[in-house]
Amino acid sequence: MTLIEDLKSAVGATNVLTGPDMARYARDWMGRYEGSPTAVVRPASTAEVSACVRIAARHGVPVVPISGNTGLVGGTMTEGGLMLALDRMNRIRQVKRDAKLVIAEAGVILTRLHEAAEAQGLYFPLWFGARGSAMLGGVLSTNAGGSNVLRYGSTRGLCLGLEVVLADGRVLNLMSELHKDNSGYDLKNVFIGAEGTLGIITAAVMKLVPAPKAYATATLAARSLTDALTLLNRMQEATGGRVEAFEFMPRTYCERLKVARPDLGLPFDHIPDITILIEAATTVPGEATPNESGEIPFVTSFETVLAQMIEADLVTDAIVARSEQQRRAMWERREAAAEIGVGLHPEIDTDVCLPLDKVERFLAQAIARLEALDPGAKTITVAHLGDGNLHFTAYPTHDDKDLTDKVLEAIEDVVADLGGSFSAEHGVGLSKLSSMARRKDPVALDVMRTLKQALDPQNLINPGKVIPG
Repeated sequence: MTLIEDLKSAVGATNVLTGPDMARYARDWMGRYEGSPTAVVRPASTAEVSACVRIAARHGVPVVPISGNTGLVGGTMTEGGLMLALDRMNRIRQVKRDAKLVIAEAGVILTRLHEAAEAQGLYFPLWFGARGSAMLGGVLSTNAGGSNVLRYGSTRGLCLGLEVVLADGRVLNLMSELHKDNSGYDLKNVFIGAEGTLGIITAAVMKLVPAPKAYATATLAARSLTDALTLLNRMQEATGGRVEAFEFMPRTYCERLKVARPDLGLPFDHIPDITILIEAATTVPGEATPNESGEIPFVTSFETVLAQMIEADLVTDAIVARSEQQRRAMWERREAAAEIGVGLHPEIDTDVCLPLDKVERFLAQAIARLEALDPGAKTITVAHLGDGNLHFTAYPTHDDKDLTDKVLEAIEDVVADLGGSFSAEHGVGLSKLSSMARRKDPVALDVMRTLKQALDPQNLINPGKVIPG
């Protein structure tokens, strides 16, 4: 039997796609990568995933897992491989309210996890712009971050257990609901962030937290990032570490936002050099219940710190959200980040992370290096400032591979000098292979290759990604 016939026998003919039916899977959402898979198979269970992997191995065909296809680094690109789409594996198996956890399959869209948690008075605290299409398996495979990392950690920190189909089709059951388990190697974390190169995540046990009862949200203008960091530290002290998001939108971002999404408006009647979106949340009923004056105590405390910062001339302007509508409007400006760069070419996007107190130095040095290499080049930056993650995008004056390589190396040089990482939350995929070769510790690369060889000796599970040849 042929590969296609075997797959149809395993999952049904309607769930094996070929020809034009593969188009929406073969092309990434940004249009940067468009592959030519042999077929797209859509299993509906872990057993079917296992069967498909075994079939592909028997035919010597690579397997490339795909979830919501919201990636930015070519992690699902394939020429001739079998794309294994997990969108039919979309069951939320159980929500355990008292244990504060959810057991879900890899094809569950994040918004559904948010809704399932909310129905139990809980919250799934992984939140970013693509939550309406990104799926659990993909965010685990890239160790996605988002806006709430500051308080709750990245995806890895929210995961208790995994179910993984290995390259030989065996099912590795790591579906622990334990917060502590010191029985040998931490295999779970080997697969989180591996981008599907070591096995295919089919289900997970994820932590939930109490749902916030009140938010305190503001957009403010600061004189410098040093002043903004002072505000963050003071607000953390005042709220007991309950700042959830601290997002940085510099002048370049707001100027482009004004052009690309004029419908969203701008927070101030001028565009400051530094705009910050800050949000804190409380689960304490007494802090969230309006007093006799109609004021929410938690928001009042939040505003007191802002007022002190304004009096100290560290914050120059501030707007506090007075309703959920105003809060959502503030977030829409930040979550438009993926849209505002569309149509600007050529583009060199990076996803770096710096120590918090070195972000300002990075921006100054990186922009200076860019101007020296390509006078007239532009930049647009947006950042999860609370955890030091910057999406720093350069727009050179002309499209030239040699210039692109020089710009990337210059940015990497600055990042390395400041003790940062060239990859924070988007993954490595194909687009950062050269960076991995240049910047990753050689011993670490050797260990990664050893793991890959041990778990996937035929190199058939998402080959060519993450580890440079």
